[in-house]
Amino acid sequence: MATSYMTPGVYIVEKNAFPGSAVAVATAVPVFVGYTQKAERNGKSLLHVPTRITSFAEYVENFGGGFKPRFKIAEADPTKKQETFTINTKKYTVDINAGHKALFYNCMRLFYANGGSNCYVMSIGTYGDKPDGFTIALEDYMGNDTKPNVFEILKKEFEPTLVVLPDAIAMDSVEDCYSLYGNVLTHAANTQSRFGIFDVAYQSPSEKMDDVIKLFRDKIGINELNYGAAYYPWLKTSIVQASEIDFQNLDVSVDLSALLPEDKAKAVVAAWVALTDDKKDDAAKTNYHQSLKASSPTYVAVLEEIRARLNELPPSAAMAGLYTFIDNSRGVWKAPANASLSMVNSPLVNVSSEEQQNLNVDVLGGKSINVIRTFPGIGTLVWGARTLDGNSQDWRYVNVRRTLIMIEQSLKLATRSYVFEPNNVSTWVTVSSMINNFLYNLWNQGALAGAVPAQAYNVQIGLGSTMTPTDILDGIMRINVGVAIVRPAEFIIITFQQKQQES
Repeated sequence: MATSYMTPGVYIVEKNAFPGSAVAVATAVPVFVGYTQKAERNGKSLLHVPTRITSFAEYVENFGGGFKPRFKIAEADPTKKQETFTINTKKYTVDINAGHKALFYNCMRLFYANGGSNCYVMSIGTYGDKPDGFTIALEDYMGNDTKPNVFEILKKEFEPTLVVLPDAIAMDSVEDCYSLYGNVLTHAANTQSRFGIFDVAYQSPSEKMDDVIKLFRDKIGINELNYGAAYYPWLKTSIVQASEIDFQNLDVSVDLSALLPEDKAKAVVAAWVALTDDKKDDAAKTNYHQSLKASSPTYVAVLEEIRARLNELPPSAAMAGLYTFIDNSRGVWKAPANASLSMVNSPLVNVSSEEQQNLNVDVLGGKSINVIRTFPGIGTLVWGARTLDGNSQDWRYVNVRRTLIMIEQSLKLATRSYVFEPNNVSTWVTVSSMINNFLYNLWNQGALAGAVPAQAYNVQIGLGSTMTPTDILDGIMRINVGVAIVRPAEFIIITFQQKQQES
């Protein structure tokens, strides 16, 4: 500190003995963008406002519950390959009404079931006043003359590190969804602090896996692929409980008196129809539902079919929860794979090792897709850890990309305090010590590969090393950081050879 001494006496001068420190930024803070029942806190609208929450209870308080979808029951078409169930030897199908595919609420439940913690929720529309359904539209994400672009809003938020769009995959046009994913990749690359988790379209029984995968790879584009990862297939979960489904999930066109074969059930339906609307209150509805359950096994079977459909969810939210769990328990440098998923019964499609080969390694475009598989006696595991840039030696693995994002953002924040400091040896030594200490701690935790620190990282800064006299005149301080990030052992090869008997 510059000062002048004019009065006789003793003066105390304190000097900092240690360099500034760099603190690792949070790595698993997803931002979920989609449609909610409401968007309000203390009377103020939360529409298009990224809102930080810490629990599912807080989500319900601010954004409400789930949508009440309705389903049609129809006789199965024998010429089509469909999922069916049987009533009195006849095969029927369950089909959700148009505009009723609301995935956000159940995906949030799946996120917290798999280790989810702090996150952001950004509502782009509400369905609390739309019991007849709503449209999941690309313009709600990308904006128009009356609606904002969600990515412009997210640019102003620093904390989120993952981008998840659970509702997008339910768009009427899956091509629109994939184009939206391309915008997520661009947004993540521009911020250099985010990573996208993507879903592949729902695969119906009549569709082939190759066709579903080909469409995804064709439409996702080729730009900034290392900033995202895709997961396949959808999951059969147990998130939606039987108590959440009743006759109100049936479309008005469904005639239960004709559908249910039991005589007692027909009498219950007739009594309900005879009631006037003013008497059909919540208590009467509950009594009607319970009476049907007691008198008709067929009614219970129909509701189970509906529940099974609602429990088919895309995997992105579950993966966001798993990212959070692994980051908190092991570290961001641990690949989010070979881990089980909670509240998941099985994948919607059973993928074999041979089928996974072309998904994990895309020879032409490098667009790797991570597969979720079931293993007998073990359970449902995430069996892939690649980004969409699967042919890149630099950015092939999810943990490598996300670890470097963490290091970059941590050091960016730490060095901000040295902006406008003297660009001289004293500052260079201080900055170098700070970065070396930060990287040493990462190496000590197992994030960097090397038997000794010198093999794991290096930091270069100084005139004649990273800067020229012209750089100093231009006010530029250049720092070169090299890191050896640990990579997962994706393929373990054990070689066996017989040995000649020696005795």
